[in-house]
Amino acid sequence: MHRVTVLAMGGVIVGDLAMPIDIFGRVTLRDGAPAYDVRVCAPADRIDAGVFTLATPHGLDALATSDTIFVPGLAEHAPPAGDEVLDALRDAAGRGTRIASICVGAFTLAATGLLDGRRATTHWAAAGELARRHPLIDVDPDVLFVDNGQILTSAGAAAGLDLCLHMIRRDHGSAVAAQAARLAVMPLERDGGQAQFIVHALPHPEGVTIEPLLRWMTERLDQDLTIGRLATQSRMSSRTLSRRFREQTGTTPLQWLHHARIRRAQSLLETCDQPIERIGSQVGFRSPAGFRVQFRRIAGTSPQAYRRAFRGSAT
Repeated sequence: MHRVTVLAMGGVIVGDLAMPIDIFGRVTLRDGAPAYDVRVCAPADRIDAGVFTLATPHGLDALATSDTIFVPGLAEHAPPAGDEVLDALRDAAGRGTRIASICVGAFTLAATGLLDGRRATTHWAAAGELARRHPLIDVDPDVLFVDNGQILTSAGAAAGLDLCLHMIRRDHGSAVAAQAARLAVMPLERDGGQAQFIVHALPHPEGVTIEPLLRWMTERLDQDLTIGRLATQSRMSSRTLSRRFREQTGTTPLQWLHHARIRRAQSLLETCDQPIERIGSQVGFRSPAGFRVQFRRIAGTSPQAYRRAFRGSAT
């Protein structure tokens, strides 16, 4: 089983610590089996987390047997990570372990040198300081997360959730990640300023007026859903529907349809052997060329490349 270890240090930001524990601890495979073995380690038996003291069951030696390591952020006046922590992270990276930082946890990763020459992100308010301290890092303050393959970094707050869901999808495909997203009451992935594989906006919490319409649309993605037909179904004028749709989803009906159709296509690409052209038709695209254009625009890759990348991990 894939072993996820979350590193706790003095002054750890509690939300950053809890986030990967909660998200990865909930993930189950299609047969109901847990997908990850999640644990917490620290350089000491007891860690001062500010509002409470944390007793950790594992020492830094747990990093040596981990498949993925999360590095949470530290509070502003917390002592920086010691040499034993930095050395343990470097050793883990040398073994090929995947390492991800949450929010200002990027400063700990930066201190190891593992981000030198790489693109990385952190909380927007700390991005300038990260770039000043570590000029060899290409700091991008405008994205939710950066995936360099083995080394990943995320911005602040909910961006850590986006990163966790992205990693779950990489490991087990979008169907498993979608279930984890539902449990977390999160969209599977938000558009973060980079090529992202799944973008599917949920309605605004107050969007009760169009939720029935969204369900109706989702059940008819293969049909010709014009704005006139949607307006008739929702008993609104086209202008009112467009206004409420944007208020409650942040996008237009057409763009929401494109994302929903690509999301359905991703699921089919992961789970069936049908030709790509047929899948495009089944999700509502009238031409193979139009399907490929929209898939690449939204997913950041071609349908064929997506199938190669995710078919094996989803089965």
